[in-house]
Amino acid sequence: MTLTVLILLPLVGALVTAFVPAAVARLVGLGFAAATLVAGIVAATQYETGGGMQLEETHTWIESLGVHYALGVDGLGLLMVLLTVVLVPIVLLAGWHESEAPGNNGARSFFAWTLALEAMSLAVFTATDVLLFYVVFEATLIPAYFLIGGFGRAGRGRAATKFLIYQLAGGLIMLASVIGLYVVSADAGNPSFLISDLAAIDIDETTQRWLFVGFFIAFAIKAPMFPVHTWLADTTEKATTGTSVLLVCILDKIGTFGMLRFCLGLLPDASQWATPVVVVLALISIIYGALVAIGQDDVLRLIGLTSLSHFGFIVLGIFVFSSNGSSGAILYMVNHGIATALMFLVAGFLIHRTGTASIREMGGVEKAAPVLAGFFLVGGLAAAGLPGLSPFVSEMLVIIGAFDHHWLVGSVAVLAIVLAAFYALWMYQRTMTGPDRVGMAPVADLDRREVGILAPLLLALVLFGFYPMPLLDVINPFVHESLASVGIGQEGGPQ
Repeated sequence: MTLTVLILLPLVGALVTAFVPAAVARLVGLGFAAATLVAGIVAATQYETGGGMQLEETHTWIESLGVHYALGVDGLGLLMVLLTVVLVPIVLLAGWHESEAPGNNGARSFFAWTLALEAMSLAVFTATDVLLFYVVFEATLIPAYFLIGGFGRAGRGRAATKFLIYQLAGGLIMLASVIGLYVVSADAGNPSFLISDLAAIDIDETTQRWLFVGFFIAFAIKAPMFPVHTWLADTTEKATTGTSVLLVCILDKIGTFGMLRFCLGLLPDASQWATPVVVVLALISIIYGALVAIGQDDVLRLIGLTSLSHFGFIVLGIFVFSSNGSSGAILYMVNHGIATALMFLVAGFLIHRTGTASIREMGGVEKAAPVLAGFFLVGGLAAAGLPGLSPFVSEMLVIIGAFDHHWLVGSVAVLAIVLAAFYALWMYQRTMTGPDRVGMAPVADLDRREVGILAPLLLALVLFGFYPMPLLDVINPFVHESLASVGIGQEGGPQ
């Protein structure tokens, strides 16, 4: 029941927060988020790092169709659960006042929808029945749509609609593959949506390829990847920074999570068949995302586009089929969530002070607000993969895996590091250094509340930068099992 409680806490919290008096809604919402964090930590203490699906719950849902309410976590699922339960309270604290800004729908609505999104995301990361996964996968779109459309800058309604259209299109394509899996299981004499049952079926290669296409397109939109990425920058530009953290650092991870869980786990032959195309798309995403980010003037749009490049790295690590690449990809999922959350939140505090998201209208901030500038610099250096910060470890593992796959793939990936350093340092130079803005009051530095919000993220970046083994100890058993399912040994070669 541990995982059910974990999902129910934010779901109940969303309902309660939506109906309590507005004066106490924020405290109630934060209380439920904190309780969910505690429940996530309890689940982590019950998990054994040896690998395999654990904390399982299975109950028949629709017996005639073989549908189950089935939950469980392995190393991949556990880390995504922990990332979610850690980031949500931070987002709520950061949006304590922002959600009440003129033009927004109020703190009660923001906190309720955030908790609802947390509940649905946790359900996605723990579902071990394909139909259950699909239902909650689609359900995440409801709170996400209202968070984008109800809070943020002018034009957010259009951004929310564009986001929804892309995601619904991907979900519809995936539904065809979900139904296809059920047909395959029925033909095998055991109609079921359980991942464990489906993994035991020997699916012919042609069928695998068709099913793979449906799943991969949906997950590529969610991640996102080139060329189905155009909703991302519009969304991060118009939504609040807290909403952007929820979308980019949690919700988008469902895309790469799904590639590992379904594409590799259930369709291994098709995954290897599609590898050349996927690797090329990943490399395009890496380089294109970095190049386009360099040319942006809106700081939130810039940060959003850097994530296109980072998700390219994650997908590349998954599809080079090596232990280093896969471990680096999963570690990258965690580190990207931490580093990008820091960047978005600091950018939000900066925009609140300057009244603009335009980089060309900023400048000289580090003189008046050295603490804010310091956090912003660390976030930028983390995005650039500076040694000593956690993204460096995951980036190096992916690059090693890329060179093992092919020297040309590794060379292109290395080029992205140079581009990342350029956009990170150039963004810092244009916003934080130089003369003060003409005719504008000095920017106030971060207060103690804001430093307290950002400090856990900074601590995690440094801690896992120097000592990533607690994460890798959870990741590696899953990676070895995942590679074994596609016939790859621990060193990256065929078994």
